Amino acid sequence: MLTPRQENLLKLIVEDYIKTVVPVSSKALEDIMNCSSATIRNEMAALEKEGLLEKTHISSGRVPSDLGYRYYVDNLMDPEELTGKDVLKLQKIFKNNSLVLSDAITKSMEIVSELTHYTTVVLGSSSKDNKVAKVEVVPISDNKLLAIIITDKGHVENKPIFISEFINRTEVKKTVDIINKFIVGLPLTEVPEVLEFEVKPAIASYTDQYEALYEAFYNAFSEFSSKMKVKVSGTGNLLMEPEFNDADKIRELLNKFDDSNLIKSIKSNDDSIQIYIGSENLLDDDVSIIKTSYYKDGEEGTIALIGPKRMEYGKAEALLNYIKNNIGIR
Repeated sequence: MLTPRQENLLKLIVEDYIKTVVPVSSKALEDIMNCSSATIRNEMAALEKEGLLEKTHISSGRVPSDLGYRYYVDNLMDPEELTGKDVLKLQKIFKNNSLVLSDAITKSMEIVSELTHYTTVVLGSSSKDNKVAKVEVVPISDNKLLAIIITDKGHVENKPIFISEFINRTEVKKTVDIINKFIVGLPLTEVPEVLEFEVKPAIASYTDQYEALYEAFYNAFSEFSSKMKVKVSGTGNLLMEPEFNDADKIRELLNKFDDSNLIKSIKSNDDSIQIYIGSENLLDDDVSIIKTSYYKDGEEGTIALIGPKRMEYGKAEALLNYIKNNIGIR
């Protein structure tokens, strides 16, 4: 249990280090805490013993540890309000009715990246309660089609389909008509099974080249039902932070941001704001991740901010809350 003075000292050190990236000395806090440098050093030593502060080298001041940041976030961080300027920038996105929801979320997170200089991630997909409203196919060439699926929530997905052999458009139309007959009204998650056990036998009865067409459509719809969109913005912003001035560390982080499976591991199923500091997250021990899930009009996903461990947690939390609330009322 920390004393009030120790809590105040930890709060001052965390907030000073967030702003300056310079280890905090006892002398720098004398006037603020109205006590001697020796007293502050003793309290710093106590906080270090508790694992809340660290020394970067023997003669340095202290910096927060992962545990120190966690204590700060859970117990000491003051709620932060967004500035009118920040709100105005985000309002322009959410009041733009020409943008579909997914684009509004992506663009708003790009603005958040600009405001914070952190990396943002949007993971989005059609929710399981989306049902098929219509399937259309647009021929592009003799062996290339564009499959379009429209859900009852107004969500639209499209995917190019490549077929190795020539198939005439009459065969394609027959296949699409059969697919619509069987899957319209079904949840997206049930489509692959119906394609396999009901549509495939029906296609075999009506079309000569059913195998090539079936494989193409089955692959397309399987991807529709499980597809997760990944949008990462502002990678360069994070790498400009002084913590990441080592070339090897930059390469390591860039490789991680290019790993789609690793980025997808950020996915959240919790609609509260969650903060993962350093070793608490799966991405990298030198970053913190703040994230939350969203659901609206048949779309669901995760929005996240990735920053250095000394990120401005209060501001990051306020920004994610603003976006989440505006997704809900859009």
